Amino acid sequence: MAVIARKDHPTFAAFYADYLTGHTNRTSRELHFFGSTLAIFFLIALMLTGNMAWLLAAALSFYGFAWIGHLMFEGNRPASWRQPFYSFAAAWLMYWQLLTGQISF
Repeated sequence: MAVIARKDHPTFAAFYADYLTGHTNRTSRELHFFGSTLAIFFLIALMLTGNMAWLLAAALSFYGFAWIGHLMFEGNRPASWRQPFYSFAAAWLMYWQLLTGQISF
């Protein structure tokens, strides 16, 4: 199984360029988008209710759908296993770019 983000990245921009090469499968990108959207709704539920179970639901949807996309459709390991902070930021940047049409599903 290939690992994305294996290289040392001096900048986030360098990491993000590599990150996108690990997200070429449409189904994987759709799963990332769906899981991130669910996470947003779960975080809103957390803010409205104060119930910390929504935080767990947000994390599970955000990472769970993404990891399924990588393991089943991309055939690689998620960048979050190697570089969790850059990967978290890159996932939200990719989400925004998918949402705004800057990159396609």
